[in-house]
Amino acid sequence: MPKSSENTNYRILVVDDESSISDLISTSLRFVGFEVRTAATGSEALTVAEEFKPHAVVLDVMLPDSDGFEVCRQLRSEGLNVGVLFLTAKDGMEDKVAGLTIGGDDYMTKPFSLEELVARLRALLRRIGVAEINTDDEKIRFADLELNEATHEVRRGGVLLEMSPTEFQLLRYLLINADRVVSKSQILDHVWQYDFRGDAGIVETYISYLRKKIDIFDPPLIHTVRGVGYRLRLPAAK
Repeated sequence: MPKSSENTNYRILVVDDESSISDLISTSLRFVGFEVRTAATGSEALTVAEEFKPHAVVLDVMLPDSDGFEVCRQLRSEGLNVGVLFLTAKDGMEDKVAGLTIGGDDYMTKPFSLEELVARLRALLRRIGVAEINTDDEKIRFADLELNEATHEVRRGGVLLEMSPTEFQLLRYLLINADRVVSKSQILDHVWQYDFRGDAGIVETYISYLRKKIDIFDPPLIHTVRGVGYRLRLPAAK
């Protein structure tokens, strides 16, 4: 994860009772420039939030004294203008709907990619009007492939490629998880999200669409890991 100074004015509160997870997230967020405080319980989170005035909260749903949904309700009732990203091991559709309905701005499930967490936090801060958009910061690159979130353009080797909205979101997810294997269920969760009711085979279909656009260039970048999922990577050196 590249170090950055673009986030130095933004305060993030990380709420999780598992110290290993809290430490991992806070260290990663500090590394890219965020100012970070942590809390291990719901009551501590509310106390810290009142004093720290975070721009966003990474909020675990399962806490020792309450749940993240109740913490979110109280933050909203107190009028704090704060973005809320739920982070939890609970991945049922009803939990996602509940979290977003009561005022959450985004929802990620464990295990998670730190790169995606950072990307989602930046997007959340922009959506709620805290962070300004810097066009260069909106570019995600891997090898000679570049995705520009600000202009919604994709280029490979400098050549502009036409992308449908779903192809764009799928490619974005592969890019922020470059060199990691992502499963079909992870892709469905993050690209089609909680309201999807169709066949999981749609992932294979859209991977095929992307390959016809991305991998007509050499070397091929989208690779199938049989029985597991897909991975964006450069071919191994011979």
